Amino acid sequence: MFSKLIINSPWYYFLLSFAISAGITSWLYYKNKKNTEAARNALKGMAVLRFLSLFFIFIFLLHIFFKHLQNETENPVVLIAIDNSTSMAFSSDSVYVKKDFTEAIEKLKAKLKGKYAVKALLFGTKAETSEKAPSFSEKETDIENLIHEIENNYSNQNIGALILASDGIYNKGANPINPAEKLGYPIYTLAMGDTSDIRDVLIQKVNHNQVAYAGNNFPVEVVLNAKKFIDKEVTVSLFEGSVEKTKQTIKISSDNFLSTCNFTLNAASVGVVRYSARVTLLEGEKNKSNNTQAFVIEVIDNKEKILLLATNPHPDVAAIIEVISGSTNYEIEYELAQDFTKPLKAYSLVILHGYSAAQVQFLNACKNSQIPFWIINPAAPENLPGIKITGSLNKFNDSEPYIENSFGLFTVSDAFKKFAKDLPAVKTFFGNYSLGNGSNNMINQRIGLVETENPILFFTETSGLKSAVFLGDGLWKWKFRDFAEHKNFNLFTELISKSVQYLSIKSDKSFFRVNAPKIINENTEIELGAEVYNKSYESITDPDVTLILTNADNKKFNYTFSKTSNAYKLNIGILPPGEYKYEASVKSNNELFVKQGVFAIKEVISEKINTVANHQVLYQLANRSNGKLFYPNELEQLGEELLKSERIKPITYSQVSTSSLIDLKWLFWLILGLLSAEWFFRKRFLSI
Repeated sequence: MFSKLIINSPWYYFLLSFAISAGITSWLYYKNKKNTEAARNALKGMAVLRFLSLFFIFIFLLHIFFKHLQNETENPVVLIAIDNSTSMAFSSDSVYVKKDFTEAIEKLKAKLKGKYAVKALLFGTKAETSEKAPSFSEKETDIENLIHEIENNYSNQNIGALILASDGIYNKGANPINPAEKLGYPIYTLAMGDTSDIRDVLIQKVNHNQVAYAGNNFPVEVVLNAKKFIDKEVTVSLFEGSVEKTKQTIKISSDNFLSTCNFTLNAASVGVVRYSARVTLLEGEKNKSNNTQAFVIEVIDNKEKILLLATNPHPDVAAIIEVISGSTNYEIEYELAQDFTKPLKAYSLVILHGYSAAQVQFLNACKNSQIPFWIINPAAPENLPGIKITGSLNKFNDSEPYIENSFGLFTVSDAFKKFAKDLPAVKTFFGNYSLGNGSNNMINQRIGLVETENPILFFTETSGLKSAVFLGDGLWKWKFRDFAEHKNFNLFTELISKSVQYLSIKSDKSFFRVNAPKIINENTEIELGAEVYNKSYESITDPDVTLILTNADNKKFNYTFSKTSNAYKLNIGILPPGEYKYEASVKSNNELFVKQGVFAIKEVISEKINTVANHQVLYQLANRSNGKLFYPNELEQLGEELLKSERIKPITYSQVSTSSLIDLKWLFWLILGLLSAEWFFRKRFLSI
């Protein structure tokens, strides 16, 4: 540390301090006749002590500072990131990778630590700082995520270089080359694996729906890839469990053959169903693990059935049918109200368009069977549920819509809220509006510049029965305005879909509820939630919630949920692929509640599909960052190059600080010592 004295007081202040100190000392010891009895040398000594103590006190009062300059040197950091994915151990040099390579990396670390700070990372799906030896067990490789993690965690450090040991295969995230250029320091890539094309027949991808409905057919696409097996024939088969459902024979017509096989399966079993696609194993294949690919589909018992009854054909009807029929969750049935004679019990929601007193029997049937209903564009303001409109006298307003801020039954996007301000006006009833208890306005009327509390669309729930009323005439105009502005119907679809979803979904009135995923990837942690309610439907967390998990081998595992402020949660962690059954239970108020379910863990096979190393990516990463590509047998050269590199330099930071003279504690103790010594001698020689 370097320190410099800074004096901000004029020079004559020091002269004045000297004169005042000398004057006080002279008056005290030489002008005072009481001191004549003391020895002359004793007086001189006490005078010096008094003068020095006074002079230092005056110096304290002056503006005198010390300026400190402190230099700190930060050694450069070398990051070593190792690909921890399973493809690293698939190559022909897998024995070297699992043992000798790890030892060679440790030697490289020791060599570099003599000059640099070395930090190690392992990456696969995610990157993490770790000094552990790689296990080569990650199911996916995301080099882009590695670059972003390094950028976020080490941006304020003196990074000299990044050593990236990988086979260059990435199957998650975007191309890492562009993000890597932003790091600002060289990347030295260590090219692992084998770049030679191998003879292989593989299922590259299986395209399928996540959900199917019982009894329905659903499509499955199997993308087949074959390398160096020209003129061979293979069979692609689909299995449900161990039962073959369908197959196709394909002739391979080129050395790098790619083909898509289209199948149709029938969803016969309800629940989470495991399927697998398999292709014939040919003699000479090097990689046999990619000839089979499993996939899981959730088969739901039935689609929710929605009935749309209209008094007359109308553009609104066509717009609503198009939205609902485009959803995989619903099946819509349309009929004119005067022609409909079926019972309503089969439907989850009834939509009445153009409702009038003539259709009151449908409303009564919905109420009796507890079936939610939605009235759209009623013909008259009388007998509408949840609202009373008086003084209409067949007069109408052109009402522009605006979203009610307090609406909270379900959420709509910010894009829709913004879009709602520009929607065309609809024709609404003129009169005095009075909403009933339990009604919630979603869209209100704006007449001219006045925002009223009169609704265009509102929802009501009475005795557990949900209903909604859209009072305007001209809903179809909103669909076409959406297309005119956005070239799609996404926001109009959002309004109809979310309204239908809220109305049709069945309320869960049970006192014990468990939320569990249906299908999860094997490299994803499994999280479950639970809620417990008392008889007043108030959430409680007093009792313990337990869970028994059973795997395919009928082995059972016991867990206990942890408690939050108003619910329960359980993190099971990562499980092997397969089907698992669970049974959750809780005892509340001397009553036992049990919930059962099933979920499936999907195998992630990204690392098995392609095992041919991609050294071109590694070369580009090194080249564009002014680094260099090395091979495993060149680790010694890599270490030497890093140690000799002139680009990797320490950084010296200078920190300037100031301190006042009064901050010097030793000076305080010096003054105290001078005054104490003077007091001692005065006591001895002057008796005062």
